Amino acid sequence: MEKTICLLPGDGIGPEILEQGVLVMDAAVAKNGHHFHYEKALIGGAAIDATDSPLPEATVAACKASDAVFLAAVGGPKWDGLAPEKRPERGLLGIRKALGLFANLRPALLLPQLAGACLLRPDIAKKGLDLIVVRELTGDIYFGEPRGLETRNGSRVGFNTMIYSEEEIARIARVAFTTARQRRHKVCSVEKSNVLETSRLWKEVVCEVHKDFADVELSHLYVDNAAMQLVRDPSQFDVILTGNIFGDILSDEASVITGSLGMLPSASMGAEGPGLFEPVHGSAPDIAGQDKANPLATILSAAMLLRLGLGMPEEAAMIERAVEKTLADGYRTGDIMEAGKKAVGCRAMGQLVAERL
Repeated sequence: MEKTICLLPGDGIGPEILEQGVLVMDAAVAKNGHHFHYEKALIGGAAIDATDSPLPEATVAACKASDAVFLAAVGGPKWDGLAPEKRPERGLLGIRKALGLFANLRPALLLPQLAGACLLRPDIAKKGLDLIVVRELTGDIYFGEPRGLETRNGSRVGFNTMIYSEEEIARIARVAFTTARQRRHKVCSVEKSNVLETSRLWKEVVCEVHKDFADVELSHLYVDNAAMQLVRDPSQFDVILTGNIFGDILSDEASVITGSLGMLPSASMGAEGPGLFEPVHGSAPDIAGQDKANPLATILSAAMLLRLGLGMPEEAAMIERAVEKTLADGYRTGDIMEAGKKAVGCRAMGQLVAERL
């Protein structure tokens, strides 16, 4: 199989973790005689420095021409003083929009090898944490119009618009129910329908779509209660379905309670065309270039790329098993270090995983 992967190293630790992700992915697919072609492109702060744009047209074209997009991380304090439309994060929002990536899938899984790193009480962690947040990605308050800053009656006012159409809600609901069918057949829809009209429509449409997925159990939670339940007992969740802003917050909460953002991958998918695969963590500029970063979230994102983006579940499972074996053998980067374990850097961790394929 010859496929083209567009690589977006981005900023901070991005280039070094992406290098390890590619190393492991190449090793996995080579086992079955496959070979990928890679095209690098600029995004985020690196793109601003080179082109004065967080998302150059050349990057959009390269992504659209690929079979999958592999992104590391964007952003950093270097660009904090720029106008909002020029900031690195605009590149990330822009490529999602350009590729029509409306569904973000973020698993949060507590591996048994890392149980000691979990931030929850041992009695709660012992019940397990294996869920996935299905977040709508191209609508809601991040993209709604009108938006802006203006002066009213002599006082500055900022405003954004939370908006969803029933078509946008229905398509993300179908993704969540389909995902649940591949897992434990449970979906919890999270909104704020007690106060928001947008959420009332959300709940109505989700219930309508559920009629086509009668084999999946559907429940509902207000977002504030969902945030509390994630800490109180995350084992109750299988698939969490929610909108863009609520999903942004809840997926970070779900992932960090596992012990480290450095362990968790994500996928962003559209109705057609290439998907985008990336670790959930940021660019960590404070450790960039020091060989301290944890590449495992990026390596696991490569597994999601293979499974969901290219239909290669065997190779994806090989990577996941290799990561677990590396951890079982006691190797740790600094963010997941425990007493008695063996400390390694970014490059060594990638090589160790590749060796265990």
